[in-house]
Amino acid sequence: MRPEFWKTVPPAKMTREEWEALCDGCGKCCLNKLEDADTGEVAFTRVACRLLDDETCLCSKYEIRKQIVPECVVLTPGQLKDVAYWLPSTCAYRLVHLGRPLPEWHYLVSGSRQTVHERGMSVQGWTVPEYEVDEDDWEDHIIEDL
Repeated sequence: MRPEFWKTVPPAKMTREEWEALCDGCGKCCLNKLEDADTGEVAFTRVACRLLDDETCLCSKYEIRKQIVPECVVLTPGQLKDVAYWLPSTCAYRLVHLGRPLPEWHYLVSGSRQTVHERGMSVQGWTVPEYEVDEDDWEDHIIEDL
């Protein structure tokens, strides 16, 4: 990977390795969301995709996730302008898209993949799997500040 590539390389010009490296491993994108049909406002819930490993905050079946969860969004540089609004405000993909710097706890800055967890920026230990919550009850699990 090129040094500090995220500062100089547009997403469309990143290598696959660089693109994948932007993910900080927070697991927030794997939380189920509710979108208000009238306002377009997106609310995150603590209800996680069935494939999210709550301890590592990584997808347990990353390479085949789309086969198991057809509604899973496989993020690409070309989609950013259309989906950035529902990505968490701390997401590196969203930040790079908006021309903002990565936070100090992002492993590309801190040098450690544990910083995201140590700083409490991941979903580690506080999600509930979607198969344990009826979809009609997701509103009861909305997260106010994410």
